[in-house]
Amino acid sequence: MLDVSGFELTHEEIDILDHPLVGGLILFGRNYHDQQQLSDLVRHIRSVTRNDIIIATDHEGGRVQRFRQGFSEIPAMGSIILQTNENIIESGYLCEQFGWLMAAELLAFDIDISFAPVLDIQGVSEVIGDRGFHQDPEIIVQLASEFIKGMHRAGMSATGKHFPGHGNVREDSHIATPVDHRSKEDIFALDMSIFTSIHQQGLLDAVMPAHVIYPDVDNLPAGFSKIWINQILRQELEFNGVIFSDDLSMQGAVQIGNIVERAEQAIKAGCDMVLVCNDPKGAVKVIDGLPLGLSLHKKSLDRIKRLRKNPSLDFSNLKKNTDHQVACKVLDQYYAN
Repeated sequence: MLDVSGFELTHEEIDILDHPLVGGLILFGRNYHDQQQLSDLVRHIRSVTRNDIIIATDHEGGRVQRFRQGFSEIPAMGSIILQTNENIIESGYLCEQFGWLMAAELLAFDIDISFAPVLDIQGVSEVIGDRGFHQDPEIIVQLASEFIKGMHRAGMSATGKHFPGHGNVREDSHIATPVDHRSKEDIFALDMSIFTSIHQQGLLDAVMPAHVIYPDVDNLPAGFSKIWINQILRQELEFNGVIFSDDLSMQGAVQIGNIVERAEQAIKAGCDMVLVCNDPKGAVKVIDGLPLGLSLHKKSLDRIKRLRKNPSLDFSNLKKNTDHQVACKVLDQYYAN
């Protein structure tokens, strides 16, 4: 999965998107000017790609929402429980409505997934902060489950991140390599229990591991670790959804080697799809440099296909939809309070 530079595709990007190894594209704020432009861009992307690719973005709510003007402003997940004075029932209802609203509006533009929700604990990590639902794993499970149910009601798959948990390390993996020195038992009982509980409900369609090292388990960051991905996630938790690497251009991934070596290590560890963002030269190096013998298992390809959206309402018809009108009213009332 790679990205593009602006509002329209360049000739070079069109050539790259036709490469057989390109299976996804992630859109950022720089790719959005207005709704008509976004619709045209997505249509053009679909028309030039060889594969039936996954188109993704980050619309968690709060400070992480790539498209603003014309889209509903989803609140930060960590603000919801505060707004309701810790009322779990009311907070769960809001999460379900906002999960539906976020997903429905993206699906209206033929965008398959938002990399959401964040399942990290609100701990010492500033980069997570109010992107997380709460400090208490049980409350996170309750609220995140409702948010995912809303996404599913709209027809969008959910991606839990950042496995097994980024909330208890202070460093930001975008600019450093965080190390979580806690015991395996503590990590499993606290951070990872959130992923385990939501997966046991059958709600997780995909997972994104953290670029964090947990030395009591493995000396490699989780996204490059066969122990975390193959042994713990696939075998022990019996997770059969898609595993995305986090962005391989992040500082938390650099210790693995050059960009091609990072991609190769992530795939060998068990990732179904690797992300290379904000580094077009790096993306070209990856698709040209991966060993010819390195291919995804058919199971990976089948998992990825399941993330493609089903036909949905376009935005003008979505706005006439009763569910959309209800969700927008709930959102307006949320901000009015």
